[in-house]
Amino acid sequence: MSDQLLPFSLATAAQFIGRSMGVTDWVRLDQVQVNVFGEVSRWRNAGHCEPEVAAKGPFGGTLVHGFHMLSLLSHFVENAGLRPVDGAHSLNYGLDRVRVLKPVLVGEGVRIRSHVTLLDVVDKGRGEKLLKSAHAMEADNTSGTVLYAEYLNYWFPKQAG
Repeated sequence: MSDQLLPFSLATAAQFIGRSMGVTDWVRLDQVQVNVFGEVSRWRNAGHCEPEVAAKGPFGGTLVHGFHMLSLLSHFVENAGLRPVDGAHSLNYGLDRVRVLKPVLVGEGVRIRSHVTLLDVVDKGRGEKLLKSAHAMEADNTSGTVLYAEYLNYWFPKQAG
């Protein structure tokens, strides 16, 4: 049986290390969402949330918060198919190597997606696994990678029965 036919599971995850898990669907962000993120993160500054002021700045408009893009990682893990078929649930375990590489202008709206690769699987015992995925995000109005992050998810297996 070819390993490409294996379902992605906690039991088979190690066989997927180094593989691209896919490119996620686009997520559209607009100024309203950026403003809301600014409110809830308590970082509502002019460069992100005031288009008239930001238009006169070095980027010519408001920028998506780097942490806003980072907050999409859980969605991107799910969207890329990194939910193991035998996984009950996961917990955010943290991040490694996070870099915001390029500013992303909001404009009339921007789309962001992630190229996802499984980097590592650590057996934690009792069927639990720590999965590390690499996320190279792109924005539709910017060339190249705009954000890179390695995301850690601690997965718990479904209970038999």
